[in-house]
Formats: sequence, structure tokens, C-alpha cells
Amino acid sequence: MEVITVANNKGGVGKTMQCYQLVCHLAHQGNKVLVIDLDSQANLSSTLGVQIQRTLIPEWLIGDVPAEDVVVKAEGDAEFYDNITLVPSSRHLANLSKLLILSEGEIRRDAGRKERLLRLRLQEVAEDYDYVVIDTPPMLGDELIMALVASNRILIPTQAQDYSIDGLEELMDTFEIIKETENPGLDFSIIPSMVDTRRKIEQQRIVELSQSFNITPPIRNLVQMQESISMRKPVFMMGNSSRGKQDYDALWESLNL
Repeated sequence: MEVITVANNKGGVGKTMQCYQLVCHLAHQGNKVLVIDLDSQANLSSTLGVQIQRTLIPEWLIGDVPAEDVVVKAEGDAEFYDNITLVPSSRHLANLSKLLILSEGEIRRDAGRKERLLRLRLQEVAEDYDYVVIDTPPMLGDELIMALVASNRILIPTQAQDYSIDGLEELMDTFEIIKETENPGLDFSIIPSMVDTRRKIEQQRIVELSQSFNITPPIRNLVQMQESISMRKPVFMMGNSSRGKQDYDALWESLNL
């Protein structure tokens, strides 16, 4: 089972878009995919056809409820949706940090440290899935730290603009700390996202990114990307002539997915 986290501590960079396309792509290939929505805005959950009033993610993480009480099937017309299982989010997830403090004794007994809780829970369901894809909130909080500890790799969507690139520094510092202390096998790739390839300044920023980081082929800022989300129709279903499909085909090939 491979665990992939899509993360950025800055919002508006196409994070949930990348999650949705990745999940649908893996499921369409016949893989059993578990999706974990750790963002209390629950945008990925609703895109996968699931809306709930109260998530049980905090209770699941600390071991009060089993996995079967928190997972639901994704909803969609295409056959590949049958391969997608979701741990949905809701606004209740915003209380996670408080619950972790209140459960400190149980956490120390079961996991040692709260950062290891998600990894522990995923070990319990490892035989049921080929991939786990985790969406995270746009901040460096408990959700993101736990996801990094539990993952094999992190995909980091970022815009090819100064303020977005500057925001990578804090995330990369956190990545290095987690890699050194908890997860030495953790790998990462940066995805230039929502790129306007006609702008020379963005072309230049992509070159600068490639000089410092392992980056993937870019994902362009196309109208059909937003249509994909609003219609709940992944880009691979938009035809071979779709520029969005072409971008994502190149992305998956570069990531060996």
C-alpha cells in the first residue's frame, strides 16, 4: 500500500484539484483507493459525492472508533467510483487539536506521539487498499504533520509565482524534520500548478524551481480544470484532445503512477 499526501501550507494552489484527479486516475486503473480528507472545509469529500454533518476522524485517530465506522463509498456514475472509499471530513475536524490534547494519555500509550496516530491507523487497514491519498488543510498543523509521518511521498502543488514559491520554505523545513526524525523514506515532488505558460515570468519561475527542487511537468490553468471539479468529471474522461488530459497524462508518467 502506497500512501500519497497532497499538501501545501498555502491555499488556492490547486491542492484539492490534484487530489481529485489523482484519486480518479488510480481508481480508473483498477486500484483500490482509500481517500482521507483531513481538510475541515471538506471540498474533496463533496467532490467525491459525500457530505456529512459530523466527521469521526478525530475519534478514529485516537482509536475510539474502528475504521469501518468512518469509511464510506464515493458516489459517482462511472464504474471507477466503485474502487474509491472515503474517510470524509466536516467542520468538526477543526476540533482535532483540542481532542488530541484531551486524549494525551491514551495517545502516549498506543502511539507514543500524536504525530504517529495516522500511520498507526493506516497499518490496520493496509491489506484492504492499494493506495491511500490524503488531502490536507492549507496550514502546518497536526493534520499535515500526521500525514507526512504516514506517507511514502508528498506531492506539493504550487503556483509559479513569487509569493507561492516563497511559501515553500516553511513546508520544506517541516518535510526535512519529519524525514530525519520519523519517516526517512519520505519523498516529494513539486507540481507547478495553475500555470499560465504564456507569461514569461511564470516560465522563469518554473526554471528557478527546477534548479532547486524535483518538479513535475506543469498543470496549466485551463477552464476545463474547473469544469472537471464542478461536473465531477476527471480530465481523463474529456477526450484525448483535451489539453487538461494531456497535462495530467504527462504528470502521471513522470510520477510513475
